[in-house]
Formats: sequence, structure tokens, C-alpha cells
Amino acid sequence: MSEAPALAGRREETATLARAVEDLGAGHGTVLEVAGDPGIGKTALLNLLARLAAERGATVLRARARARCGGAKPYQVFREAWERSAPPTAAPRPPAAGAGPPWDTAADHELVRALLDGCARRDGGRGSVLVLDDLHHADPASARLVELLAEECAARPLILAFALRPRQTPPALLAALDDASHTGHLVRVEPAPLDAAAIASLAGGRGPAGQLATGSLGNPRALRVLLAAGHDPDRWPARSEEAAGPLLRAAAPVLAELEALPGDCAEVLSAAAVLGEPFRPGDAAHVAGYPGDRTAAALGALCAADLIRSDGPAGTLVFRHPVLGHLLHHRMNPGLRHDAHHRALHLLDARGAGPAARARHAEHALPAAADPARALRVLAEGAAEVLAREPATAARWLRLTLEYSPAGGAGAGARARLALDCCRALTAAGRPQEARTLAHELLRTPGALPGPLRTEALALCVGVERLLGRYEEADATARTVVDALARPLSAPLPAQTAGLVFDYGLLHALRGTAAEVRGLAHEAARAAAATASAATAPAATDEDRADEDGRTALGVLAAFCDSYVGDFTRAAPEVARCARLVDSRPDTVAGRAPEVLALLGCAELFVERFADARRHLSRGLATAGGGAHKHIAVNQLLGLSILDQWAGRLDTAQHHAREAERLAGEIGAPDAAGLAIALRSSALLWAAPRRRTPEAVELAEAGLRATVPGTGWWAGSALGLLAVARLMGGDPAACLRTLVEGGGEDLALLQPPSRPSLFALMTTAAAQCGDLAAAARAARAADTAAGRLGRPPFQQAHADRAGAALALAQGDPARAAGLSLNAAHAFKALRMPVLQAWTLIAATPALAAARGPAAAIGPLDEALEAARDCGALRLCEDGARARAALTAAAATAAASRPPGPLAALSVREREVAELAAAGLSSRQVAERLVLSTRTIDTHLGNAYRKLGVSSRVALTRLLGTPVA
Repeated sequence: MSEAPALAGRREETATLARAVEDLGAGHGTVLEVAGDPGIGKTALLNLLARLAAERGATVLRARARARCGGAKPYQVFREAWERSAPPTAAPRPPAAGAGPPWDTAADHELVRALLDGCARRDGGRGSVLVLDDLHHADPASARLVELLAEECAARPLILAFALRPRQTPPALLAALDDASHTGHLVRVEPAPLDAAAIASLAGGRGPAGQLATGSLGNPRALRVLLAAGHDPDRWPARSEEAAGPLLRAAAPVLAELEALPGDCAEVLSAAAVLGEPFRPGDAAHVAGYPGDRTAAALGALCAADLIRSDGPAGTLVFRHPVLGHLLHHRMNPGLRHDAHHRALHLLDARGAGPAARARHAEHALPAAADPARALRVLAEGAAEVLAREPATAARWLRLTLEYSPAGGAGAGARARLALDCCRALTAAGRPQEARTLAHELLRTPGALPGPLRTEALALCVGVERLLGRYEEADATARTVVDALARPLSAPLPAQTAGLVFDYGLLHALRGTAAEVRGLAHEAARAAAATASAATAPAATDEDRADEDGRTALGVLAAFCDSYVGDFTRAAPEVARCARLVDSRPDTVAGRAPEVLALLGCAELFVERFADARRHLSRGLATAGGGAHKHIAVNQLLGLSILDQWAGRLDTAQHHAREAERLAGEIGAPDAAGLAIALRSSALLWAAPRRRTPEAVELAEAGLRATVPGTGWWAGSALGLLAVARLMGGDPAACLRTLVEGGGEDLALLQPPSRPSLFALMTTAAAQCGDLAAAARAARAADTAAGRLGRPPFQQAHADRAGAALALAQGDPARAAGLSLNAAHAFKALRMPVLQAWTLIAATPALAAARGPAAAIGPLDEALEAARDCGALRLCEDGARARAALTAAAATAAASRPPGPLAALSVREREVAELAAAGLSSRQVAERLVLSTRTIDTHLGNAYRKLGVSSRVALTRLLGTPVA
């Protein structure tokens, strides 16, 4: 049988269905129960089963049980299956001649025999499949018939497949099916919520997979509703009035359930939708305006219908799925919805609930509120509470506050503060253009920004201009204040000034001109620290904690500037200190300036604290979820993509790069999008076969074109990735042109931490072009650049690669081999398998020339193992080609040598024995061959046994003159 077409995220379930159809072809029957929550995909699995069976020629009979109501005939679902069903992919077959099953008989066993005999007459020997959906609605007679049929299927060519919701299935039927499962007469399929990969596949790029997975809870029907509503976590489902036809069609099965509710149940359920989950039964009664006993009866019916569920011992209730509550709220009559929110707001006021809980109701009650000033205060307070974790919600509430607040007069200062908070929320929510428009309105309105608020507004403008890629405008805006600051900065440092310095520094960090603000960043950090030292009490209030976060942000900025310009000696301890400070803060507080986590992670990446960089970038990405801080998430995703490539997680690297590209497109950040494209090309270069190299080069070219030249690490990093792609594509001259044109002859236009690796590329490319003078200059520059950085392992490894490329070109394979192995060992210690494998494969000619083809096989095998482990197909191909050439050369060399005592040894044993006889210790042999000491001792022991010796002295004597 051909492989079944698996549904997204349902591979195991599909395999179970396919096995049942195969067994049917062999004459064996199966009882399949597909059980799960509404919308989880039960019907899709039944449809797939029917399709697979029809393709095999089986007769498919199917029907759906309907909710029981007065006058329903017994055996309803069986009657409909028998009378109306036919294979879905084939023309209907007329039933065989003869009477149908005796539906009116009182003997169920007689009816079972009639059904089985009728199926046998219909299927022509190819078997039958009886598919019953929504069996939890079946009438009692149908339920009894299912129990009896389940006992007969194993001996017949019949699949009895049914779907049900366990929470709504009669207990007697559940018990019978459970017994059948324990005795092996029934196969139960329980589809679980879809994972993020399946959600991404179904979404097809129509939204962020992580947010869709969270919003849908892995439920396919809920996912369809979210997609039909144009799901944006910033706007829907909190406010979905614009959703129309597509939403209602996708939600039709759920809406059908709601339409069938009696009046009390519908009103109480709507009240629950207004309250949001979890909700209290008493609160639902208050909002619905019903007495307690009437509400309790309605809630009991809703629980029985599995529309609401208990939420634990506290007695609160939730919807069976959050999307259900959002749909109810969306469909409410606007007037009734306003009144319900008004009652809910009064209820929470009396209870003393927090601002955010009350603001949700004030938002809907505001248009007709009796006391609009009170509702506006609630919205402003609620926005302040959720600004860090839900900036889109905060922005919505603040916009409403501004819309309904009077302009001018005594409240001008308070209104300006609200507007600035709204700008900050819009920026954090990834809507910088809206933030820019609002901030510029404030700046050009006379008297709108009293006192220091103007400095704060300018700082916000700097941030949004930077996010929009308008670096010149951002710089000009910042300089109107920065140039006027008294230098050196004095303590206490105003919060507005600290914020402006941080945004100004972040701008230059991204432009690649961090050196210009390095001094200012250190001054601001010292002034902020002096302010803290002057304080007499530890941080206690929200303002104190905000000041502490501001000091940490400035410390991170200063450390980043040091690391960016290559002053690792000064940067490393400060980065470690800042990491401890950030680690001690909760996410919501650290999230006050989300840029801090991204900036700290990048600084850690430069100073080779790779594990800490991954941790802080991942933490930042997690705290920037839900659609918030998209501009920060781009930075974190790009950093993670780089780390993933180095660590050999090539699939994850491409995933992070694609997500960064998507977000960069949403917020209009071409530099970030360009680097994301270049990172995708780099991951593809290693992960794809060699034949796809032109595709990777073309993608890298597109990435560099998308960036703006001279705009910092975006363009510089994309430039380096294109140079690698062109070198690997067999065009070293183009590699050299890329580096020189984009970075200058001495790469002075690129950040110092990237220079050793790029000079190593330049050395290799120049050597391949035959320009030994240029290769020598580049190799010396790589070594000098690594030295200026303090020769940390990663940077020194690249300098060693450059030295190896030059030595090989100059005819010194022994030095080239040694330097290459040093670099490979460093990359292995840093857990960078791609660079380790690339280095060892590139070292093969040097190793073969210096030590012979046989001696080069060991390091090459190490490279192949590393490449296979990380899925680097291109390196696997290159390594396999090099190994085949080495093996042939080693065989030729062995054949040309006269027989000697080593003839009985394997290639690896001969290699180890020769090095040991030359006087190398086991550890030295292990380092040279890139193997473990234990492996060397094992090979050496085998060689002793085969040669009949017991010591290194005897081995040396046997072999004669040592082989160096």
C-alpha cells in the first residue's frame, strides 16, 4: 500500500488509520474510537479514513449523529449511514437487492446480523467501513448497537469508526467502550493539540506561528477561526468588530452550538464572555441580572453541554476554549454589551480590583459612561499596569484616553504624559510609524510639552526613527539635546537624560559608530552609578526600581560599546557584572527597556560568552512575545540565528532567520530584513548539497542589497556572509572584491570583532587567486586583529586559519597542518561543528603533504562525523570526496612500499604506531589525529598484539628509523 497522506501534526494517527485499512484488505476488522475535544480534528481523521478505504475499493457508509430531540427515531445514525452513504471518491453503488436491516425489530442481535450481512452483500468482498461522527449525540438504541457491533468486527472485514466527545458521551457508552479498549477489541485514537510546527504548516505564513499556537492552544478549529479573523494579537480577539464573513464561516460549527442554547443559558454565557476567564458564578449572575438559582441552573446546563468547565477548587469557571468566549463577545448586541460591561465595572470597583481588570470594562463602557472622567482614570491606570507586558493593549487604552480627554488647559501636562506613554507603548508593540506620528504632533504643538517632557519626547523620536531605518533623522534629533548637555555629566542624572543617552547610544551601536558614543555612555553610566551611591535607601518604590533599571541599561550600553570596538579587556568584566544585574531582575522589570537584553546578548556574543548570549537573547525573545517589542525580537532572532549556525543547529538557524525577516518586514526595517536573508543563505550554504551553492550565493547577494551600506553590523555581517558564499561558490576573486569594496583594504569600515574571521577569508581567497603578497598581508592582519582583541579562542582560531592558508600557499604544509589542527581543536572546544569540519576539510591537502595520505584520514573522519551530526550536507559531500582521494592515494603509497612489519596493521593502526614509534605520547598522538587518548591506546594495543611487541621501545626497534 502506498504511504498515507499524513495530516499536519497527525503522523501517528494517520499511521493507525492506514494499518486498519491494510488489515481490512486482509479480511480483518477494526473498531476505531476517535476521542477528543471539539475542534481537535476528529472529523478530519474520519474523512482521511474514508478516503483511504475508498481508494482501496472498500464500501464506505457514514453519517453524523444529531443531538437528541423529541420524536427522533431509534438507530438514527445507522439508518442514515445505510440509506445515504457511498464512497466519497467513487460513484455511489446501488445497494444489493433485498430488504434492508429490520430497524423496527426489538432484537438488537438480529439487527447486528442483518447489518453485517448487508455490508457483506454491498462490499463485494472488499470490506466495509462504517463511519459515525458525533457519536456522543447518538440515541440510546444506536449506542447499544455500537456496543454489540464492536464485539463482532474483529471476525469480519468491517471497520467501525466513530468520533465522540468524552465529556458529552453517556457514561454507559463510555464504560462499554473502555471495556472494549482494555480487552483489545477497540483501538483508541486521541489526537493531541497540534505543536508549533504543525500550526506553522497550517497557517502557511499568515501569522506568527508561536502566537497562533498560543491563541489556538493547538486546536485546529480555533486556529481556523483566528486565521479567518486576520489574527493579530494586538487587535483580535480583544476588539474584532471588523471581522465579518470569513470569521463567521470558520466559526460556524461553534456558532451552531450557541444558537441551540435556551435563553437563560445564552444570557449567562454572554455575561461570562463580558467578564472574561476565569469567572465566578456569582459575578455572571450579577452581570446577567439573574437571581442566583436561575444562574446556577443555566451554568449546570452549560457545563453539561461542555461549553464551560471548572477551573479548579476555587470554584471559578472557564470556557472550554478561550476563542469561544471571544466569539460570544464579538457577536453580542452592542447596546447589551455596553450595559454588561458597565455592570461588571461597578462590580469590580466595589471589590477593589486592580486597574487592568477594571480597564477592560471601562474600555467598553466609556462611550456612554455616566462619569467619563472616572473611566478615563481607570484606563490610564490600567495602561500603566500592563505597559511592560501587553504594550498593544496599553496603547489602545491610552489612545481612547487621549481621544476622550479635553485638550489644553490645566491638564496639558497630564495629557502630554499620556501621549508619551502611548508613544512608548506603540513602539514596544512594533508600531513605530504610529508612535512617530504622535510624537511629532506633540513636538510641533506649542506648549504641549512642558519642562523635561520635551527631552523625553525627543528620546522617543530618536528610538522610532532608528527603528524605521532613518538613522540621519534620529541622529539629528538626538543632537539637539546631546550637544547641549554639560560635559562631563553630573549626578544626579535626570531620568529623561538617561533615556536619551541610551537611545542615542543604541542608534550608534546599530549604525556601526559605537566608538562615537563610547565616552558619553561611560559618563552616563558613572553619573547614574553616583546617583545610586548617593541614595540612602535601597530601591523600594516603582520609581526607584525604574532608576535601577536605567542604571543597568546604561552599564550594558557602555559594555556593549567596549565590546563592539574590540576592547575586550575592559568589556568582559563589565559584561559579566551587567549579566548578574539583569539576571537578578524579573522579566517584567527587565522588560522596561527590552533593548537591554538584546544589547547584552550581542555584547556577550562578541566577548565569547556564547552560552550567556543564547540565554539572554532567548529570555528577551520570550519576554517580547505576544506581538510586543517586534523591533527588539528582530535583534534577538538574528543573534540566535548566528549562534545556531555556529552550534550546528542549521534548521533552527533558518527558522530564526525567517522569523526575523518576517518581523523586519512588518515594522519596515530593511537592514534587519537584509541580514536575515543573508543568514538564511548562510545556513542553506552548509545544510544544502553543493549543487545548491548558486542559490545560496544569490540569496546572500539579495540580503546585502537589502541593507543600507555603512549602517553597522547589519550590513557588515551581511557582507561577510556574502564573502563566504562567494568563496565556497568557487569565486575567490569575487570574495576579495566583496570584502575590499565593503570594508576597505584593511577592513576598517567593519567592526573589530569580525575582522580576524574576515581577514582569514581574505587570506584564503588571495591565496587561491595566486596573490601571495596579498595573502601574506591579510594573514598578518588577521593575527594582529586577534592580538588586539586579547586572542580569545574564537578569534585566535580564525587567525590560525589565516596562517594555515598562507603557509600552504608558501609551500610549508607542516606549518599549515599544525595551525589548521589548532584552529579545529579550538572550534571543537567551542562546540562549533560547522567551523570545525570546514577547517579540517580545508586542512586535508596540508596534512596529506606533510604526513602522508594515511595520516590525513583521521582528521578528515573527524570532520565528516561533525558534519553529519549537524546536518551539513555540503561539508559531508566535500569531506567524502576528499576522503576518497586520500584513500586512493594511501592505497597507491602502500602498494609502492616494500612489505614490512606494518603490513598486518590497518591504516589507522599503522598511523598510530608510526607516531608512537617517533616518540609521541598517547596524548600527543590523540591531539594530532583529533581522537581521544583512549582510542589511541586501543589502536596501539591492537598494533602491539599484531606485531608481537609489548612496549614502545620494542615498537621503535622493530620499525627502525622513526617516522616524524
